[in-house]
Amino acid sequence: MTLIYTPGEPAGIGPDLILQLAARGTATPLVVADPSLLRMRAERLGLPVQVETLASPDRYRPEHPALQVLPVELVRPCEPGRPDPVNAAYVLETLRVAVAHCLQAPRTHALVTGPVHKGVINKAGIPFTGHTEFLAELAGGHPVMMLACPGLRVALATTHLPLRQVADAITPQLLEQVLRILHQDLRIRFGIADPRILVCGLNPHAGEGGHLGTEEREVIAPVLERLRAEEMRLFGPLPADTLFTPRHLERADAVLAMYHDQGLPVLKHLGFGHAVNITLGLPLVRTSVDHGTALELAGTGNAESGSLEAALEAAAGMLRGCRSLHDET
Repeated sequence: MTLIYTPGEPAGIGPDLILQLAARGTATPLVVADPSLLRMRAERLGLPVQVETLASPDRYRPEHPALQVLPVELVRPCEPGRPDPVNAAYVLETLRVAVAHCLQAPRTHALVTGPVHKGVINKAGIPFTGHTEFLAELAGGHPVMMLACPGLRVALATTHLPLRQVADAITPQLLEQVLRILHQDLRIRFGIADPRILVCGLNPHAGEGGHLGTEEREVIAPVLERLRAEEMRLFGPLPADTLFTPRHLERADAVLAMYHDQGLPVLKHLGFGHAVNITLGLPLVRTSVDHGTALELAGTGNAESGSLEAALEAAAGMLRGCRSLHDET
């Protein structure tokens, strides 16, 4: 099993996090980055980490004490906390290299990503809406974004869309595809034989019988009914303001929210700093931290590595096809 880590924005805390794990003697993943960046950041942080450059992933040894790196060179040296758009190409190249290696051995290799800065990449003139969409361009498949923490998994029907576009984006075809992927990956990646999925409505009170919107009865409910006929255990559409309560969640394996800020604030309130961002529907395992680049913390030694540790653990669990980041139900 090989976990491959991309630190993301070089001026952010992504490099710091992996160096902190290495300094503790924790077994570290294979890193795709500029070795000189890691050496300079380790020196700044006062961490006695040996950085070893590898010519290929085949030379990676999980228990080796050095931080092992597949080299991708920065376009220009960077300072912690000061992102440079010229290095956007470097950030994307680390992802391309990592994804290519994962696709060569998708049953034994998994991708774990540090935080990128979408604004910096866009300032470089590169259209970029997020990791999830970019990875789908590289690897194929239909990406489904899911965040998980102990006790809760929340998947999204739509991801990084302006709120005014969400209702039009939720079509029967999209919803059915997302639910099939979520159901399948809960079974295959998490070892849950018969997943129980709670589905949010789009509108307040799940439409209030059509008085507060008709998407529930015209789009969501018919899709759920059709898939229940295939013996999927789907419950909803349920009002999002009451769905996220212990009575509903205690036996749920996952929740499907209709849009980004419907479900993720609840999950991040519950598990921020220990949650994991997981991309389902790809031909490879991919997990990520649940936070941003935290530029103000880069190079200070104050970054918390809990989410990265959880992302590494989740990726390993998904490769094994077992339950991860969730209590047994």
